[in-house]
Amino acid sequence: MNWQSESQLEDLIKMLVRWDSRSGTQGEIDFPHKLKAEMEATLPREHLNIDLIDSGRARHALTAAYMKEANADTVILISHFDTVHTDEFGKNEHMAFDVDALTRHYEAHRAGFKPDVVKDIASGEYLFGRGIMDMKMGLALHMNILERAIHESWAVNVIVLTVPDEEVDSAGMRHAVAHLNAFRETHGLTYSLILNSEPSFSLHPDDDKYYIYTGSIGKIMPATLFYGVETHAGEPLKGLNALYMSAYLTKNLEFSDVFREEDMNESTPPPITLKTMDLKNDYSTQTTNHVASLSNVFTLKQQADEIFGKYEGLVNDSMAELQRDYERIMETNAVSRPFEVTVMSYTELSRYAVEKLGEARVREIMDLYTGNDFLDDRVRSTMIIDDLMEECRELAPVAVNYFAPPYYPPVNNTGDPLIQSITDYTEETLGSRDIDVSVINYFNGISDLSYVAYQGDAESWKSYEANTPVWGETYTIPFKDMEALDTPFINIGPFGKDPHKLTERLHKESAFKTTPTLLQDIIRHFFKA
Repeated sequence: MNWQSESQLEDLIKMLVRWDSRSGTQGEIDFPHKLKAEMEATLPREHLNIDLIDSGRARHALTAAYMKEANADTVILISHFDTVHTDEFGKNEHMAFDVDALTRHYEAHRAGFKPDVVKDIASGEYLFGRGIMDMKMGLALHMNILERAIHESWAVNVIVLTVPDEEVDSAGMRHAVAHLNAFRETHGLTYSLILNSEPSFSLHPDDDKYYIYTGSIGKIMPATLFYGVETHAGEPLKGLNALYMSAYLTKNLEFSDVFREEDMNESTPPPITLKTMDLKNDYSTQTTNHVASLSNVFTLKQQADEIFGKYEGLVNDSMAELQRDYERIMETNAVSRPFEVTVMSYTELSRYAVEKLGEARVREIMDLYTGNDFLDDRVRSTMIIDDLMEECRELAPVAVNYFAPPYYPPVNNTGDPLIQSITDYTEETLGSRDIDVSVINYFNGISDLSYVAYQGDAESWKSYEANTPVWGETYTIPFKDMEALDTPFINIGPFGKDPHKLTERLHKESAFKTTPTLLQDIIRHFFKA
């Protein structure tokens, strides 16, 4: 066998890291084809079924399924192969995908790092590289399991699923869910467990505890387009600056507890503004009349309709505060007719635009942006609203609330009997090796587990659909397929540190010894492999 020993696993992860697969690049497109070729050249073809799943924009997810005749019980192993970009490496960017070169470089230049990084470099226990922790080692572990299952003729079926685009919009996983359901029906399978192997994240620099996760935190992006009234900078009282409008929401949203949730002694991080876009393209002494603000909100139990209701309340309060301050300023400057700011949803704007412009014109505006493959869905959503407002300027000044993709619904499996048994087994097994283990109910790094189940209700997702301008055009979430998948899930992966940083690193003993043994033992123990 080729992927079983510690040295073989180390060679495997170095190869996977070397295959540059940054999100949105040709490398991401090429990766599953390289992986398919490697699997076909390395694994026995008997009982092996490899498929590529169209994920849009020439990208593909890959499934490699080991199946024995008359077997129904099936374990699905999910991972993602795309990585974030490497700009932060600067002049060392050429080494970002060369594990040996980068690790040696850091050993020779350790003095420039923080003490916790210096300690790890000096220990010789870590390997460095973009994607080595997040999360190509998870894929390597699944390849290790697949090879073992084939060679030992396990009694349980094993499906390895690895997807693109997790770091951006999770298009890979969203497309794969329907494939998994169809594959189950075609082959008469019973899905018994979905195992993700995102890495164990340390919670602080000196944290060496090993974590496993029985759920995944939700992420949603409520947004607002502020459409003001432009004016010359020399006559500011004759308009209402959209930047001024957006500042009130930013002030009231940042670190707010409006969306705060607690569940099983875990809580959500506070909301934050991820991006503010001034849609005025040129420089001039005219004020801007259109600014978009995109916010990040984490969830544990709350669904889209609840978040939108709270967000609308926050925007209403912010605009009411602005109105009070603005009217005092106007009164001080003897302006008799101040503007009055209104708030509306994208659904309300769309309905108004159809009544005024007709469905054909609104469709034309939609097509202008949804048909442009060079725009991402956040820009598309914002520009659709901006163009509608261009033709409905009588509504200004107005704050239009909407959702911008992506949406990761929260999921949790802590109470499932199988998952409880697996966590107990993991704690006992690793505890016997003096490894400190803790169970986290919500993986807070955001993961594709959000799409293996849907734990909300139909009404809650209707709010998301109605207020997402690109819904059904360039962005969808397979809510019904997620409900149908209905399989216990858990996240157990290798230990590492600093995902998305130039010091991203993987703990060698955890990756090449502890975790592969643990994952194989779990499958053997619970599914009589």
